[in-house]
Amino acid sequence: MGGPVSFRPEPGTIPESPGVYRFRDAGGRVIYVGKAKSLRQRLNSYFADFAGLHPRTQTMLTTAVGVDWTVVGTEVEALQLEYSWIKEYDPRFNVKYRDDKSYPYLAVTMGEEFPRVQVLRGAKRKGIRYFGPYSHAWAIRETVDLLLRVFPIRSCSAGVFRRAAQIDRPCLLGYIGKCSAPCVGRVTAEEHRALADDFCDFMAGNTGRFTKRLEREMRQAAAEQEYERAARLRDDIQALRQAMEKQAVVLADNTDCDVIALVEDNLEAAVQVFYVRSGRIRGQRGWVVDKVEDAEPGELVEQFLLQMYGEAAPEALPREVLVPAMPPDAEAVAELLGEHRGTRVEIRVPQRGDKKTLMETVERNAKEALKQHKLKRASDLNTRSRALQEVADALGLDQAPLRIECYDVSHTQGTNVVASMVVFEDGLARKSEYRRFSVNSTEGDVASIYEVISRRFKRYLEERSETGELDVETGAAAEAGGTGTGAALDPETGRPRKFAYPPNLVVVDGGPAQAAAAQRALDELGVDDVAVCGLAKRLEEVWLPGEDLPAILPRSSEALYLLQRVRDEAHRFAITYHRSKRSKSVRESALDEVPGLGPARRQALIKHFGSVKRLSEATAEQIREVPGIGPATAETIVSALKGEHP
Repeated sequence: MGGPVSFRPEPGTIPESPGVYRFRDAGGRVIYVGKAKSLRQRLNSYFADFAGLHPRTQTMLTTAVGVDWTVVGTEVEALQLEYSWIKEYDPRFNVKYRDDKSYPYLAVTMGEEFPRVQVLRGAKRKGIRYFGPYSHAWAIRETVDLLLRVFPIRSCSAGVFRRAAQIDRPCLLGYIGKCSAPCVGRVTAEEHRALADDFCDFMAGNTGRFTKRLEREMRQAAAEQEYERAARLRDDIQALRQAMEKQAVVLADNTDCDVIALVEDNLEAAVQVFYVRSGRIRGQRGWVVDKVEDAEPGELVEQFLLQMYGEAAPEALPREVLVPAMPPDAEAVAELLGEHRGTRVEIRVPQRGDKKTLMETVERNAKEALKQHKLKRASDLNTRSRALQEVADALGLDQAPLRIECYDVSHTQGTNVVASMVVFEDGLARKSEYRRFSVNSTEGDVASIYEVISRRFKRYLEERSETGELDVETGAAAEAGGTGTGAALDPETGRPRKFAYPPNLVVVDGGPAQAAAAQRALDELGVDDVAVCGLAKRLEEVWLPGEDLPAILPRSSEALYLLQRVRDEAHRFAITYHRSKRSKSVRESALDEVPGLGPARRQALIKHFGSVKRLSEATAEQIREVPGIGPATAETIVSALKGEHP
């Protein structure tokens, strides 16, 4: 690559207007997105003094082969476009705030007919109200256990709920009063949803009205000499107060705010957030980030606010956000957050009083989080680098395999054959690149591996051919003066193509036969720049195509640990898909042969009985209870499931 000088825009071609710009690599993938009040001034700063740039900025510029930009009218529009492009392209050099650990949330599935309270981790999903996050799952369970006395909503899984409905008997929680048992009809769906709404209101901070209502009912019960009911209500009030005491009071009762603290060094930064609702700390969460440029604290805060609140539900945004430094475009950020929330959002730096004291507490947490992260990160980076280099040395590769793809085949006695492709980049799983295949071959694992590798790399060659990238690689682009920009992107969607990026190393789950099949598929397609190896399970031997003896890696080597992780992940992904496909075929095949039974009624039968096994044990009278199933059809189903001719 020629470096940033080779693609520097001509003088005077960059507008002075506000806008958003994108740097792209040789494959056309967007690697960095930024915004600027003046595009000319901002972009010229990248090319003026290369030696004085941040090390990661230098890496970004040497990776890039081109830059383009879009002019916008206002700073708010620039913020919106920058955020949408970062979300769409996931640029590798942009600031990405990563959770410093997996935080559990208290979640209520309000999108279901009978909402369920549970502990959830990971990405947030639609139709679910989240509270927290909490530091420990046990803290959530203790709180829920207390609140179920007063708000006895469902907490069981879907399977337990269906089973209880089928046998018309609730679980233990229904008998001890910690579930209203909607599964057996003790309450209607509307009554149960009202309980769930009250539970959510209490968790959202509206606690006063519930304790006052229970106190009023307790006094009334005592006046009417219903002492057992009064004692029960007294215990309910105590449970609510215990749940409230678990959340520390730090500010005035009417204060709703998020307190954000940031601690940084030259390469990384740590962010901690305390969520304060009704003056109480409702949750805590932390992030870490790699700094790409010599960004000021305000710039890091701006990026954090956009990423944190960009996909949050409107009700998750507080009225006030306390930050350690004001963003450069504070008014534009506040306006954008206010549009998302529906009402005004204020961004402030606390100067004195309780809020300043709380900010100092959050900052101490951020310092400790950065310290712990750097200790762990140093170990992880050294380990991954050593593992990749050991793999390269063991397989005789010219350089470390930065992109590894692993393939595994899963089936049951030759039926429902599927295969998986998992991707590891820089030693870490890249799940967005995972792919799965339904395999046509039924001649065994070797033939399946050959088919899958052929299909994957045919797609790769087709996508490169469509964009002219193959001509670029053979030198035709040099004559045309092209750079290959956009080759790996779909021209219709602008997103990366599914198979546009080739791996440095292909790993197959198996021994010499599987490795030879993969190599044969590559040879027939003319792909000669991808290494192949097989990892056999029994002795963890690494087989290279055409070699009579395997490469034996030391049991304690980081290279073997990495290959095992890649192979195990491919196996997990393949068997998950196989089980899904097998379950679907079992559900469908048993009822497919019943005349006059379409998909809708098959689904209704499975939903009513829960499984084909329970359906096969049912009588014709029980089957007739399913809507849409008449006497003749019920008899036909019974005969078919018993193996008799319908």
